[in-house]
Amino acid sequence: MDSMLNEKEFLSPYGIRSLSKIHEKTYNILIKGVNYDINYEPAESSTRLFGGNSNWRGPIWMPMNYLFIDSFKEYHDYFGDQLTFDYPIGSGNRKNLKDISHQIGERLIKLFEKDREGNRPIHQLHQERYRDPHFKDLVLFYEYFHGDNGRGVGASHQTGWTALVANLLNEID
Repeated sequence: MDSMLNEKEFLSPYGIRSLSKIHEKTYNILIKGVNYDINYEPAESSTRLFGGNSNWRGPIWMPMNYLFIDSFKEYHDYFGDQLTFDYPIGSGNRKNLKDISHQIGERLIKLFEKDREGNRPIHQLHQERYRDPHFKDLVLFYEYFHGDNGRGVGASHQTGWTALVANLLNEID
């Protein structure tokens, strides 16, 4: 939990990253004479190897986050308020797993919320388009999200798993 709830590792302002940010410095391992490495890539891949999609090397994925949230609630049902963690790590704010699940859900919801200037994190590449009165309320359901700034990445029509945000809106009071 220390790594997952640490804002310098997995915990992003917009959810849980798929790979720790500590791997901005490439991690290497030599196995039977072959060098393997992995590095944190918060959005698009730096190589074309995976078609420009960095897959699970740093972005935020809605289904993975939703499973964490659901699991934290389940563990809270068993352990109750006796199991607490610093949230975020190092803050000194002790929270139970139900409260942590809500906090992570709020981070995910923040992907879609407008800021004071009317911009949504998911629309960072196209903010001007969404200032047009015809598009100002258009919300796209991206495939995954930038691990640091929440920008929508990949397919913009993932109304399957990304629509889980509707459940979060309903579950979080």
